[in-house]
Amino acid sequence: MKIGVNERRQSDDVFEQPISQQIWEAKYQFRIGSRPVDKTVHDTWRRVAEEIANVEAPIERDLWASLFYDAMADFKLLPGGRILAGCRTGRDVTLCNTFVMRTIPDSLTGIMDTVKDAALTMKMGGGLGFDFSTLRPKGAPVHGIGCPAAGPLPAMDICDAVCKMVVSGMGRGAMMATLRCDHPDIEAFISAKSEPTRLRNFNLSVMITDNFMDAVRNGAAWPLIWEGQTWRTIAARDLWSSIIGQNFKAAEPGVLFIDRINEANALNYLETISSTNSCAEQPLPPYGACPLASINLARLVHAPFTPDASLDLPQLRHLASIAVRMLDNTLDVSRYPLDAQKSEAQSKRRIGVGVTGVADALAMLDVRYGSEKAKSMLGKWMQTIQNSAYLASSKLAQERGTFPKYRKQAHLKNNNIRSLSSHVQKEIELFGLRNGLVTTIAPTGTTSLFAGNVSSGIEPVFSVEFHRKIALPSGGTASEKIVDYAAGVFRNLYGMNTPLPDTFVTVDDLTPEEHVNMQSVAQKWVDSGISKTVNCPENISFRDFENVYLHAYSAGCKGCTTFRPNAITGTILSNV
Repeated sequence: MKIGVNERRQSDDVFEQPISQQIWEAKYQFRIGSRPVDKTVHDTWRRVAEEIANVEAPIERDLWASLFYDAMADFKLLPGGRILAGCRTGRDVTLCNTFVMRTIPDSLTGIMDTVKDAALTMKMGGGLGFDFSTLRPKGAPVHGIGCPAAGPLPAMDICDAVCKMVVSGMGRGAMMATLRCDHPDIEAFISAKSEPTRLRNFNLSVMITDNFMDAVRNGAAWPLIWEGQTWRTIAARDLWSSIIGQNFKAAEPGVLFIDRINEANALNYLETISSTNSCAEQPLPPYGACPLASINLARLVHAPFTPDASLDLPQLRHLASIAVRMLDNTLDVSRYPLDAQKSEAQSKRRIGVGVTGVADALAMLDVRYGSEKAKSMLGKWMQTIQNSAYLASSKLAQERGTFPKYRKQAHLKNNNIRSLSSHVQKEIELFGLRNGLVTTIAPTGTTSLFAGNVSSGIEPVFSVEFHRKIALPSGGTASEKIVDYAAGVFRNLYGMNTPLPDTFVTVDDLTPEEHVNMQSVAQKWVDSGISKTVNCPENISFRDFENVYLHAYSAGCKGCTTFRPNAITGTILSNV
């Protein structure tokens, strides 16, 4: 089969810099033993396009394979790493990046069965989340054996150990642990990663309720509850200070505004969410799974760093539409570790179309990240994607049918749907939707490096140049110098010695408030979550640090994660 009629005839120098080729060779190039099947990155795109197009009617497979290939060419559309690595390889892997495990039964058998399911999911390449709130607190009686319960944290230790075993040789594991803010063991959960070696395969997030935020605001008491009974009562502000204080010291736990997540969820008539995937961009129900793809905005800028610079909005709409079809097909092509995950994914058909390269695109348009103009542009871009993706999903519903659990009236009353353009709402009212949710913003760390080190997700540029630790096939690590994509474009245009424009800013130039503002303006047009880190200076005052979280809540974010340089956590990046 011939695809990619307009394929550029290039050699391996398609990669912008050495790190991109290293990422491709280590993560995405298909090999059988030492023999490369993918000779170039074009072969990788072709392999993915043809596999995902197999869902199409035989007479249309070549057409859609060509369209999928063209969308990926030049790194414009970046499927999630599981898709790039797994399509048409014969490997027993999943193409979905994100999972949440089942509701954990409060029994030894239930815990161990969940751990087994998690191990099978991790083995197939899925990053996953758990809600440990269903486990009885430490000291609660265990009926029938006459001993006290160990509580949620030892169960987390078991999951952490199993993750370390399963992913040994595959890199660091990726899991999320959540606990409700009214669970009696919440204080132990907050401080669980104070020990530098404990729970290293977990990210932690506290599920914050609106009632808790009201109690903090009003200086009220806060009950810690198990099975409807109050175990003890503490001051809400003291618990809030513990959460913020631990973040100040160790960058964890993050917070999830869980009531907002569930209220905004267009599928809340079918499910209740209590956890997310490992990086928090995808709130999911028990057994939830979702494939991801990101549109690389940095590749859509025409005439960068000139007065005529512009972002190609028609191309953006086209790529959003193509991404919806690719990911909908992926749900049917993918393997799933568990039958329950397959059933959940295919009955609601959740997908995650997102963006990367936002900061680089802004820089090439001479717009300062975090500014009012940047907020306006990002909002316009995300609104364009949201409308285009929903329109594409409705057209797919007309062609293939709605997702099986679609309930028209319940879905149409959701604010995400009501905020869409009127013509999109009309299409949905007529034909329904193929996908329960369509947009998310993932961190895209590895795929962004693969695409020439474009800025990750909606994060700012980390640095014009930096060093990154990379894993070597021998098992060791090496430090690789990397140049930001937009900075490289500028230097190619104007020379190495020409100073970058004043509007070209990096993470060190931004205030925490500017970070939160960019996250909040994007969240308005993203129906799932956003993975975003709010970087804070080491010398930030505790009061200002606390205000970051209060601002995130008041600004409409679904969660907040910060990073302040500290002695407990490190970073894989360092400025040159």
